[in-house]
Amino acid sequence: MENEHWYAMYVKMHHEKKTAEKLYKMGVKHYLPLQETVKQWSDRKKKVKEIVIPMIIFIKSDDKTRIEVLKSIPSVNGTMIDKATHKPAIIRNEEMERFMFMLDYSENTVRFCCEPLKPGEKAEVIKGPLKGLKGELIDIDGKSQVSVRLEMLGCAMVEMPVGFLKKIEDEQL
Repeated sequence: MENEHWYAMYVKMHHEKKTAEKLYKMGVKHYLPLQETVKQWSDRKKKVKEIVIPMIIFIKSDDKTRIEVLKSIPSVNGTMIDKATHKPAIIRNEEMERFMFMLDYSENTVRFCCEPLKPGEKAEVIKGPLKGLKGELIDIDGKSQVSVRLEMLGCAMVEMPVGFLKKIEDEQL
């Protein structure tokens, strides 16, 4: 549908997976950013799926469905608001696609950072499972990372060898 947009919805703490199940039953297209990590206990290791952005779930819907979700699922607290327009923040399709690609294909842990980062050089991944991903090259604590910026939320970042990247011009991003 043409009037469907991605929205970031606030969810009660530790209710993200249950909310995703409810959205599925309602037939609402949604995305809960999860990644598999290995947890170490004193006696064993276990693979678990962890939430990448706590208390946030993304839905793709029209405005009427977004309001219906707010009314019918008690664990959904609200919609992220765009500070400039004071209306529900719309996340661009291209940003969501790059973010989902990064989570789906990254072999390293993706972490989410909401502190403001200065835009760096634009880069494209040319090797490895994230080949084709375009984002910003940043350096944090001496480690090269590629970040994918979600304008309203911040940046998702993954560590990557510099040899996997090539510089691109801004208009290619």
